[in-house]
Amino acid sequence: MTRSPTHVGVSQFVTTYQALNKDNLSSLATIYHPKIVFVDPAHEITGLEAFIQYFSLLYENVTDCQFHIHTTAVDGDDAFVTWTMMLSHPKLDGGKTRQVQGCSHLCFCDGKIIRHRDYFDLGEMLYEALPVIGRLLKHIKTRLGQ
Repeated sequence: MTRSPTHVGVSQFVTTYQALNKDNLSSLATIYHPKIVFVDPAHEITGLEAFIQYFSLLYENVTDCQFHIHTTAVDGDDAFVTWTMMLSHPKLDGGKTRQVQGCSHLCFCDGKIIRHRDYFDLGEMLYEALPVIGRLLKHIKTRLGQ
């Protein structure tokens, strides 16, 4: 059975992200379309150069950032990927590693990702790691669970 270009692209995405680090960010150019549009809860970035610059700044400011890919699903030119990001930042939670669960919706054009939308809880990633706000958010979540 021949694999579709989208299946191949998803495999390349998984391989690239599981090996991604500050020293190999140029590998992103092999899987993304020059007109990539990237959206997450805090950003919207257009164009490959701006996208790679975003990752460069991300890796410059963190102690460590790794992605663990869990599941993938492909439907035509669309793919969905679930993942856990392991993130350590010196100013968040005393530099401890934080786990953020997320999902990416990838749209392919000519075998490359032209649209990448990440879904994750920004509060889990950022706000809960801040001293005062974090305690308040944890208290609110506890109260909502009662």
